[in-house]
Amino acid sequence: MISRRSFLSLTARSATATAGLTLAPPAALAGFLAAAQDDLLRLAPKARYWTTSALAGSNCAACHTTVPSAAATHAHDPTTIRCLLCAQHCDIRSGQRGKCRARMNVKGELRSLVYGRPAAIHIDPIEKKPFYHFLPGTSALSFGTSGCPLHCRFCQNWELSQSTPGDLEAPFTTAADMAGAAASRGTPVIAFTYNEPTVFIEYLLDVARTAQAQGVRSVMVSCGFANEAPLADICGALAAVKIDLKGYSEQFYRTVCGAELQPVLRSIRQVARSGRHLELVNLVVPTLNDSEKSLQDLAAFVAGDLGPDVPVHFTRFHPDYQLLNLPPTPIATLERARDIAMAKGIHYAYVGNVPGHPGNHTYCPGCGKIVIKRDNFFVTEMHLKNGACAFCKQTIAGVWK
Repeated sequence: MISRRSFLSLTARSATATAGLTLAPPAALAGFLAAAQDDLLRLAPKARYWTTSALAGSNCAACHTTVPSAAATHAHDPTTIRCLLCAQHCDIRSGQRGKCRARMNVKGELRSLVYGRPAAIHIDPIEKKPFYHFLPGTSALSFGTSGCPLHCRFCQNWELSQSTPGDLEAPFTTAADMAGAAASRGTPVIAFTYNEPTVFIEYLLDVARTAQAQGVRSVMVSCGFANEAPLADICGALAAVKIDLKGYSEQFYRTVCGAELQPVLRSIRQVARSGRHLELVNLVVPTLNDSEKSLQDLAAFVAGDLGPDVPVHFTRFHPDYQLLNLPPTPIATLERARDIAMAKGIHYAYVGNVPGHPGNHTYCPGCGKIVIKRDNFFVTEMHLKNGACAFCKQTIAGVWK
């Protein structure tokens, strides 16, 4: 079936080319959209991580951020759902969707509209995620769906993250077929990426567990906004997680991302405690999150709460989505951020999105020599032996085989 976005685009082009002709009436368009919605809902499975007043009993706190007072007259709507997947805590009435647009209340039951609906699939270098300390030089079968609980004004993948299920052509693909595609192509990793993977958590878990049985490891590129229980399930199925720590300011998260900082910090700590390989990315946006205080506080958090061995990528912003008015990040700003991180004791700080920059390489914290040399997203030299520097035998943190 043609997607709604393709249909609307085709209709618009047709209108230009056939000026003066009679086009399909609005009722026909409404009928098409209704049929597409029905088809999407028909195949949408029941989601996990939600509750209703019927399930919660008399526990108002399970469904409400603000609990009604005992004296207040309060009637529970048995069809309203509280989504427990992420820190947005959406209360969703029947027929409506959460802020991520990927999960819908269908007659009192939460459904995943993106299960088995990959809208973009590519084979990428693992360095593109970026993972610099997880199986460097390997490839990853990468895919994403539509939807995201955040609404970052600088999003580089907004065509996917800010789209609605049904807007994009996304034929149904089983978890077994997705895992098999990686195994048949010899890619040792599946990467859940492009949009926010937690919105398709049910599919993520099924794909990761199926792939693991075939010797393929799974990784996630995330905004880190999941609640603790879902994130624990995710960590149990993955080998590595990269989280975007978009800034170190509550105001920045609220005004630029439509979210909160503290849930992200909680998720980062949780992944670190889980023992899964963790890397962080900070997209440095001029005038918004590049202040001295923001960079100092971010580096202090990583060094103090996570330790010196968690890799941190300070990545160059390019004008996109709703921030076309801002310039690309000055390289000097990225170098300053890297210097601040290393001065705090962080061993592996990188300059990202600047091909050819020496800040792309991995340096031994013992002798200072390059142990992994990169050109753009590709490894050109590797000086590691059994996870240690080939020059001085210093252990280099990461997953190398």
